Amino acid sequence: MAGALPEIDLKRLFTLVDNSDISPVILHAPHGSRFIPEELKGTYLVSASAMEAEKDLMTDHFTNDLVKSIQNASSLVNGLSRFVVDVERFPDEREEMLAVGMGAFYTQGSQKQQIRKQQHTTNPVLREFFDAYSDAFTELVQRTLDIHGRAVIIDVHSYPTEPLPYELHSHEARPQLDIGADTTHTSALLVGEVVKAFGYLGTGINESFHGTYVPLRFYEAKDSRVQSVMLEIRRDTYMDEKSIELFPEGFSALQESLQQLVTSLNMGTLR
Repeated sequence: MAGALPEIDLKRLFTLVDNSDISPVILHAPHGSRFIPEELKGTYLVSASAMEAEKDLMTDHFTNDLVKSIQNASSLVNGLSRFVVDVERFPDEREEMLAVGMGAFYTQGSQKQQIRKQQHTTNPVLREFFDAYSDAFTELVQRTLDIHGRAVIIDVHSYPTEPLPYELHSHEARPQLDIGADTTHTSALLVGEVVKAFGYLGTGINESFHGTYVPLRFYEAKDSRVQSVMLEIRRDTYMDEKSIELFPEGFSALQESLQQLVTSLNMGTLR
């Protein structure tokens, strides 16, 4: 039928590592993948080359690798591009990024250009993936709470040196490390641990990108046993933004700092 939405079994295109038996820490990499299933590529209005350029600008490059390299913590890594499903957005009108066509299912790109018709964002398999991902994260947090009485989410992102047109807070400072914090779920102690672990980077709090991810069950309940902090790492600190090539020394420094943060949190510094 003309105009029919493509059917595809996305299954569970994410990687979950459950180390809740040994750690209260959960690492999260939601935007590090470039993967768009072949069956969905025809739903985009831009050319293949234009979509690759969008991925260069919007993917949180190498954050999946960073999270997977860290020991003694649980983790959840998204295997789909954010241009398919953005697993961190509110699935309803609470999402501020709807103003620029970037809710859970994007219709616009980094330049505010239309990249997908609204009809293609209503494909039920996209919502099924969103729900499966959210459920997996929620269940992991609950298991962690049951074991440790607390859960600490480290939400790992990156962002470009220069602001992109879609950004809502482009007038704000762009520190080497923007620490995204929530009034309920990010304590001053947690922020202090981040600053200590990443002491070689200049930091700011909620500058250019704001807040941090908490599964809806715990966010809506204002359950402060669930702590969360977003790490927005400015890309020039660890990669060449034009060639998308990694700076090995910069990446190693991030690994060391993130592992230090996890080790400190495992030792119960937030109790």
